[in-house]
Amino acid sequence: MKNKLDHFEVLRKIEKKPNSTQRELATQLGFSLGKLNYCLKALKLKGLIKIKNFKKNPNKINYFYALTPIGIATKTKLTLDFMKKKMEEYDDLKKDLD
Repeated sequence: MKNKLDHFEVLRKIEKKPNSTQRELATQLGFSLGKLNYCLKALKLKGLIKIKNFKKNPNKINYFYALTPIGIATKTKLTLDFMKKKMEEYDDLKKDLD
């Protein structure tokens, strides 16, 4: 489940700002660069994101991350799963308070 949550968070950040650097993404997510790299590679292998570098940029470490159609569908499903889990937690807390 933790892996799904990590992937969900990475997909959300990429969708919001596809030209983020890995360092920016790692900082925003609270991940180490190694963990972020692992997640990005896993998402790419699953076909959920595409990674492109700026070929004309003299600084070749800049990349652009894009969600694929499968990535968008997966992010939507993960969002619904996340919201369902949070609603269940809310209902459990509400029962405990009653």
